[in-house]
Amino acid sequence: MRQLNRYLLFAILSFYSLQVWSQSRQKGINLNTIVEKTNTLATQQPIEKVYLHFDKPYYAVGDTIWFKSYLTSHHQLSNLSKVVYIEVLNSRDSLMKTSMIPSNNGTGNGSLVLDPLIYKQGNYRIRAYTKYMMNFDPDYFFNKNIIIGDVFNKRVKTHASFVAAPGGKATTVNGRIRYTDEEGKPLIDKRVSWELMRGTSSLSKGRGNTDKNGYLQVSLSNEQQQALKDGILNTSISLDNNRSVNTSYQLRGAFQTPDVQFFPEGGYLIADLPSEVAFKSIGGDGLGVAITGKVVDQQGQEVASIETQHLGMGKFNLTPKADAVYTAKVTTENGATYSYQLPKVRPFGTSLAIDPSDSLNIAVKIISNDLYLQQNQNKVFSLVAQSDGVIYYAAQTPLNSASINASVPKNKFPSGIVQFTLLSPSGIPLSERLVFIQRANELKLTLSSDKKSYAAKQAVQLHLNASTDSSQSVGTFSVSVIDESKVPFNENAETTILSSLLLTSDIKGYVEQPNYYFKKVTPETRSHLDILMLTQGYRRFDYKDIIGDKIPPVSFLPEQGIDITGTLRLLNGIAVPNGKLELSIGNDKKTVETYSDEQGNFKFSNIMFTDSAQVTISARNNENYKNLKITLNGDAFPAITPGFTAPDEILNIDSTLTPYLKNSARQYRTERLLEEVVITERVAPKPRHTQYPALSGLSPIPDHLIDGARFTGCNLLINCLQTAAMGLTFMDNNFYITRDYNQGNRTPVQVFLNGMAIDVNGINTVSPAEVESVEIFLRDDLGTVNRTYQSNGVLVINTKKKPQGTRISKAELENLLPKSNIVTITPLGYQAERSFYLPKYTPTSTPGIDWRTTVYWNPDVITDSQGKASFQFYNASGLGTYKAVVEGIDENGNIGRAVYRYKVE
Repeated sequence: MRQLNRYLLFAILSFYSLQVWSQSRQKGINLNTIVEKTNTLATQQPIEKVYLHFDKPYYAVGDTIWFKSYLTSHHQLSNLSKVVYIEVLNSRDSLMKTSMIPSNNGTGNGSLVLDPLIYKQGNYRIRAYTKYMMNFDPDYFFNKNIIIGDVFNKRVKTHASFVAAPGGKATTVNGRIRYTDEEGKPLIDKRVSWELMRGTSSLSKGRGNTDKNGYLQVSLSNEQQQALKDGILNTSISLDNNRSVNTSYQLRGAFQTPDVQFFPEGGYLIADLPSEVAFKSIGGDGLGVAITGKVVDQQGQEVASIETQHLGMGKFNLTPKADAVYTAKVTTENGATYSYQLPKVRPFGTSLAIDPSDSLNIAVKIISNDLYLQQNQNKVFSLVAQSDGVIYYAAQTPLNSASINASVPKNKFPSGIVQFTLLSPSGIPLSERLVFIQRANELKLTLSSDKKSYAAKQAVQLHLNASTDSSQSVGTFSVSVIDESKVPFNENAETTILSSLLLTSDIKGYVEQPNYYFKKVTPETRSHLDILMLTQGYRRFDYKDIIGDKIPPVSFLPEQGIDITGTLRLLNGIAVPNGKLELSIGNDKKTVETYSDEQGNFKFSNIMFTDSAQVTISARNNENYKNLKITLNGDAFPAITPGFTAPDEILNIDSTLTPYLKNSARQYRTERLLEEVVITERVAPKPRHTQYPALSGLSPIPDHLIDGARFTGCNLLINCLQTAAMGLTFMDNNFYITRDYNQGNRTPVQVFLNGMAIDVNGINTVSPAEVESVEIFLRDDLGTVNRTYQSNGVLVINTKKKPQGTRISKAELENLLPKSNIVTITPLGYQAERSFYLPKYTPTSTPGIDWRTTVYWNPDVITDSQGKASFQFYNASGLGTYKAVVEGIDENGNIGRAVYRYKVE
């Protein structure tokens, strides 16, 4: 890691209009104190950032998501944490899956299989973080919206539109949904039931029939407009085969009344100080809305004109007057007019005015009105500038002029966001301004190929060259090649290593089309990026807290691996010191040993095992082991906060992903072939649902089958089923089919014990050691169970056949009971490594269509001492443009991205 002091610029500026006073002659906060405390904090509590590079922007159910993680701190690959967590959440912020991957020297890679039994079409959010990052605001975790289409269970396609119509006491949302079959033909005169939900509350219900063109008209009214904005419309269309198809729609995009906010440079409007005022106009869907208009004072006199410049953002100049009240009157593109009040004018104050447009220097002004200057004449003020928690620039000046100017070289700062803060003599922040430092070609990556065009299935040789202005770069990179004709995407909206690590990881809130500012840097994009800096918030830390030593302590230390901790006690609760504990994984006879401390606490450090592995911890090799009890500590995970990536969500996935889903349908239709099964031995039949008349209508093959061995060491069956029951969600003391529950269906699963219907509480009467198997049915095609029990899905518990007429000893009976001195768990482990499939075609290869959309993925590209690397792969069958993307970071912390396209003809 770079030494922080190496980058510290501590300078007493020579401002243009005055001579800087000596620190020793002035009262107030010592500048050295600010710098030392801030940089000490940066050393003791460094900032970590996670970025995930994905192989493509969206997926279909059944696909595999491939990704590489980059973990950085202070603009370098970080060795601070060695474990990265990846979570998948649905559009309702319900957790679908948590994975863990090791991070070695700041990088790791993994994959996520989109199981059709768990995932369905929709918008999902992927969140990534380290445990150490849990000490800070979760808004700074990596977040990305991922769209997933469905071709497995796609019998109905939909296209919906919603428009809000405020009026009277109630607000109405008018919806229009078109239903078509897989071929695009309208579904005519089909019964559709719908329900409007807000959280778990039902706001209204209704039914209707599709018209001759497959359309359903829905009118939704509520006196609380926010209830409709938060609402989700769940619909269910009945088909001819007695099946129904459920879909859900967010309604927030129906509201297009713009929310316009104003952001004076430096933070405030101050009387008689010329101010650059930025503004941001967003619609109900969170995306920018174009507006024009004017700013008027309380007399109705126009003082400024307004016009958005980029994605709902813009700026104007205003010199506010004391006691004036300013109102913006704006008009949207559809002609609607609205009025918004600007922030109140402060009668006196000081502020920063910064112009970063010069390529070499940042022009900084400290401006004060006359009243403030009179009250603070010759007092010493401080100016500090930090990036990534490290102060790179600090200066002090007495306030003896209404305008104090300085020129700060840009080369003193790393790429990314720089926070300038003006501090009062006592160290209180008075004004703040964000500036983005955008270096040209800090790490230049170029891709080239041996040809400009290729044939289908032909071998492609790509060459990577990485360099800076001064040398060739050794670094770690990830490369993805996709068939762009099947995976089209707006490149401005992409999340890239540049937009994530340099921009969105340092500011709160949503940034629309983040790659626009990096794809092609021009004076216009730089100007738009500066407006973004004026409208976004940066609150990683507060100088007031730093100076006052009010920094909260770190609760989560950087993880160096998987640790399992707990306590060893006697059955009466007394701690057992120096007790021996042994840990084993699965059927491996090798054990790891540790001993408890004086308080009975023990810890197994840096244990290596994959997810779903059984881990056994035993205290049996101690004297009096029968009176020992092992208690394991729980694992902490961050709370699930509402995702700010919601504006990236797509309402009509079927039409948005049409080329991709058509290709996926052909691909999976080809690949889903039954494999031959050879029976080599006949085994004794085990209990299963087909033996019970009440369950005879179910499919002979369950959707999921859990072997009873999975519950070895389990103390309470209901607790173990919650993690073992794939495709089910346990909530409010009931099991639900996960994908239906996430769409608002609250019909529970019916539980059976040896063919007899029981409630969920009845599961607690079953000893885990007695379980032979658990069968899970996500479908009841004949409806014999669901109609009888008003359920949705079936969970069948089959117990072992009890021996007839055989007596067991007391010792055998004790062996059937849970043991307190041995614990078997299935904790979250590292994701099992998987390799990306790379076909090799030869002249003798059998003909066939290669439907792949990701034709190459390599997360482990390392450049040599000359900054070069090469890799080979084969094209798929698709013709058109192929897009290669390389991202990565070199050993000096420079990050880069390059895009290369070639033709397949």
